[in-house]
Amino acid sequence: MPEHNFTPLSGRMERFSVDSELLQNRLGDPTLREVLVHIPQQADLAMQNGEPVAVIIYLAPFTSSGPQRAGWKAFAETLPQRHERLIAEGKMKATILVFPDTFTSLGGNQFVDSPVMGNWSSWLSQCLKPEISKRYSTNGRFALVGKSSGGYGALYNAMMQNNAWTAIASHSGDVGFELMYKPTFAETITHLAAHGSAAKYVENVLQSASLSGADFHSLMMCALAASYDAKQVTSDNPLGITLPVSFDKCLIDEQSWNNWMKFDPLTLVESAKENLQGLTALYIDCGNRDQYHIHYGSRALVERLSDIGIPHQWQEFDGSHSSIDYRLDTSLPLLSEALYRED
Repeated sequence: MPEHNFTPLSGRMERFSVDSELLQNRLGDPTLREVLVHIPQQADLAMQNGEPVAVIIYLAPFTSSGPQRAGWKAFAETLPQRHERLIAEGKMKATILVFPDTFTSLGGNQFVDSPVMGNWSSWLSQCLKPEISKRYSTNGRFALVGKSSGGYGALYNAMMQNNAWTAIASHSGDVGFELMYKPTFAETITHLAAHGSAAKYVENVLQSASLSGADFHSLMMCALAASYDAKQVTSDNPLGITLPVSFDKCLIDEQSWNNWMKFDPLTLVESAKENLQGLTALYIDCGNRDQYHIHYGSRALVERLSDIGIPHQWQEFDGSHSSIDYRLDTSLPLLSEALYRED
């Protein structure tokens, strides 16, 4: 049985809300978002002594959000507890750890700019990052870390945002869309068939009193469509959500699928070379039994990173996509070291 961490926090947890027009969206989700911030005693003391500190922003996986990831969990430790433990053990330098609420009505976030879900990529760099800098004495260095969709968000934003992020860590982040998503379209449209379209399914499920187990996967696939291939609004499709397959024969719409593939890190990596070279740390890991087959795409990605000369650290561990918070014991120290590294 995993050991439960009973240790009370010695540092501070602060929470505030920030509003931004960047998060205008078709779902009607609020643009005012809560942000939790963990400030360990060592970081607090440093700022009081006039020493600026670095910042790590945690991006949550699908069906989760920052406040949940900072919260209590049985037979485990909270991320703030883990943060304080790693600092106390001398394994990482003191940093500010940020947990933004990035949940959407479609169940999660890929942290890209989307008219359906909001411009989350822009929000991270143009709203959240300046807000943290305004409230705290930072050294101007910011890292992104996340698992699954959060790991994808860290990797995607490092690729697309020039000089916005100092270091990133992606734990089992979405890579290799051909193997991840394509095999699941048939089960998705079978579940959605009674509604006739993804748009009508989303409309129905957003009004439902409860969700079934199958709904979580189907809703995620609709969220991916909203992130990677948002369509124009029509009277029959007020959100602009369409899956890239036909409902009768499950045939791929190549134009729509190509829009999805433009967001695959395997597609982006060569064009993102300059942005990735600007990172002081690029860490990627994945389990060798990942349920979504992400280890195959990750292996291909790190091979390409090596081929084009991008410094990175890659670890493939014995495990799946689940119960991998312990991997943060590797990534958080690595990020903190990179955030304080002398140029």
